[in-house]
Amino acid sequence: MRTLRVADVPETTISGLEAGPSGERKVLSEKPFKGAIAIERKRTERSGEPFLLMLCGVTGEGQEGDVWLRDKIVSVLLAASRETDVVGWYTDRDMVGVLFTSFVDNDRKLILNTILNRFSSLLEAELPLEQFARICLSFHFFPDDWHAFESGSASNPALYPDLLDPGSRRKSYLLVKRGIDLLGSVLALIFFSPLFLLIALAIKLTSKGPVFFQQNRVGQFGRQFMFLKFRTMYCNCDSAVHREYVTRLIANQAERNLTDPCGQGIFKLTNDRRITWAGRILRRYSLDELPQLLNVLRGDMSLVGPRPAIPYELAAYQTWHRRRILEAKPGVTGLWQVTGRSQVRFDEMVRLDLRYATSLSLWLDLKILARTPLAVVRGAGAC
Repeated sequence: MRTLRVADVPETTISGLEAGPSGERKVLSEKPFKGAIAIERKRTERSGEPFLLMLCGVTGEGQEGDVWLRDKIVSVLLAASRETDVVGWYTDRDMVGVLFTSFVDNDRKLILNTILNRFSSLLEAELPLEQFARICLSFHFFPDDWHAFESGSASNPALYPDLLDPGSRRKSYLLVKRGIDLLGSVLALIFFSPLFLLIALAIKLTSKGPVFFQQNRVGQFGRQFMFLKFRTMYCNCDSAVHREYVTRLIANQAERNLTDPCGQGIFKLTNDRRITWAGRILRRYSLDELPQLLNVLRGDMSLVGPRPAIPYELAAYQTWHRRRILEAKPGVTGLWQVTGRSQVRFDEMVRLDLRYATSLSLWLDLKILARTPLAVVRGAGAC
């Protein structure tokens, strides 16, 4: 993302960005325009062709002539953009945006300077100096660079308005889901409290170190949080071996391990010497996951949702893989956990997560929760 006051920039030109006549083009209202952004994201995930969202706002709200100024901005955007570009209100009658697609050149700096130069020149010619100085442009490329943000969120919120502001039906579902998470996690913590003590004792008796393992994980919209598990490894273990395996797994270069203790064939590190004797039992029956109920209580996770990602996984993600941590809050259990777990390839895991995210319902959550105990007892893919 880049935010700029409209100002003169060096003259630059780039083929494929010539302006077209406005004709009978219309400005989309807020909901259709945000829907167009969502559709363009999904198209980019398939094609790999980037797009640019330019947002144009006015500083110093509430001044005389604001309505006239915004109408003048809209007319300039329509006149200066191509007929294939989409113009619409990002926030109704407040901030207007343009979706630019189909670039011939992939030089983002050149594209940005070309567009900034064109629009600033036209706006300067149409507006009084004091009005021109109030205009502010921001530029948002997709795919966005997830490593460029320092706000604790890896994603650029401007590119995901449909996810950050869901409809009333989804909001009602999320509110009820949060209530179930709070009630369920409290009851589960009370019910499993004796087991917590036994597990803690087993961990302390079989290895040195803390009872809990804490790790930064990536939640919804790329926000990081402190993830809790019962410790199943010896202390101070090197994570390089796991990082290397996960990178190959995401790239679909990992082979199915046919010699795993469960004899099922899984995509997972097996016979890992870093794991303690007690840790193997805890992992076999997913008992190491129980402290995540505290993450649910804090709101970092839900009872049902995709597996939270480790930060170093993101570097290996393809653009479409990101949707699994954007469209739903991570969960203790989920569709992947009860439908094959580590027996399926990474891409299939992502598809299961996306199927859940696009089919959100309380009935689906209840079905997954009901299937979880049997999946835990069977231990399929957990070895």
